[in-house]
Amino acid sequence: MTNMGKDWLIKGGTIIDPSTGAQEVADLLVEGGRITGIAPSITKEGIPVIEARGLWVVPGLIDIHVHFRDPGYEYKETIETGLAAAAAGGFTQVCCMANTLPVNDTGAITFYMVEKAKKVEGPLLHPVGAITKGQKGEGLAEIGDMVDQGAVAISDDGNPVMNSEVMRRAMEYASHFGIPVVDHCEDKNLSAGGSIHEGEVSARLGIKGIPAASEEVMVARDLCLARQTGTHIHIQHLSSRGSVELIKWAKELGIHVTCEVAPHHLALTHNAVESYDTSTKVNPPLRTEEDRQALIEALAQGIIDCVASDHAPHSLKEKDVEYDLAAFGISGVETALGIVLKLVHEGRLTPMRAIEAMSTSPARVMKLEGGSLKVGQPAHITIIDPEKTWLVEPEKMISKGKNTPFTGWELKGKAVVTMVEGKVVWRDKASSEE
Repeated sequence: MTNMGKDWLIKGGTIIDPSTGAQEVADLLVEGGRITGIAPSITKEGIPVIEARGLWVVPGLIDIHVHFRDPGYEYKETIETGLAAAAAGGFTQVCCMANTLPVNDTGAITFYMVEKAKKVEGPLLHPVGAITKGQKGEGLAEIGDMVDQGAVAISDDGNPVMNSEVMRRAMEYASHFGIPVVDHCEDKNLSAGGSIHEGEVSARLGIKGIPAASEEVMVARDLCLARQTGTHIHIQHLSSRGSVELIKWAKELGIHVTCEVAPHHLALTHNAVESYDTSTKVNPPLRTEEDRQALIEALAQGIIDCVASDHAPHSLKEKDVEYDLAAFGISGVETALGIVLKLVHEGRLTPMRAIEAMSTSPARVMKLEGGSLKVGQPAHITIIDPEKTWLVEPEKMISKGKNTPFTGWELKGKAVVTMVEGKVVWRDKASSEE
């Protein structure tokens, strides 16, 4: 299926590189796992060729928000299956959240994740350590120890840090190590017992709702703390118009804030819940059409920096239950690109902005090497067929998690080659090679 070498000649693709602004048809040469040349025509004997005419050649996609469940919940996902699914989704690097069992709150767990990922021929894995011990929101985790072992950020994702003093201290520690605090914004007192967005659909279905304010009040708090401490705060999975307005305000003030949006919040609203399909249950919940439109516009304008899948695989036993009892989460790493490209085909995002949000910006936010096709950069490359149509079929997903609300959707645009440091770790069966 793949050439395990690190030399390739990619011929005739449309180079889209947000790091330079380049969008042109050209050849790209990879030697020794690095990009060594881009020119209108390159000839190099003895190097395998990837024909890319009609395809996009872009900096390797980066997903800065995934849950691979390993260690502790391997029946939902493992590092091996998660990385394989990510590769199929076009991702060359991923940032893995800390809500494992045990929680990644020490250097030992961080080390375990890094070492296990090294044994997989797949995307690079960067652990995100916990903010607090056991993600309990009380004492700080072993931040320095985790950073020493490879953690690129800290987050209690899945759980908010409700104590403002603890969050302030975490920000100060993070500043010392030069890493961002990645923040799940939710006021548990406002969201307690809720399953879907609080609004007309929750009232009609009789399901307890989660108000947008439960997210927005915590976004506001943490922006204020970031202003106080000067720390880089990264707000996860924005879901409401109010949160967008707060981020815009903070950026105008010069607060060091970045943020992300998940594909499902760009594609769906709380009306999808009317099917009672528990695959639509996610935290933060799917909200209104007004919120969805605000998120798309903010992404197009760059107010929202990144798209991140919030890949949250679950087994059938967590989802095949009553809606109120079902686990939150969508298995999204394999559908993320297709959902974003839907917005491109609809004219809501330019190809350049879409790739920037899925590659160059994530690299900048997490200070990762990548997100660029400049000569000398590592050959983290995704080749995309923007016209390839495909059907979302859960049974064909590589991830152990089949919990997708996009079952039966026909998407247009797919990664056909995923290359990490010059090694092809995913190739679509329909792609060609000479």
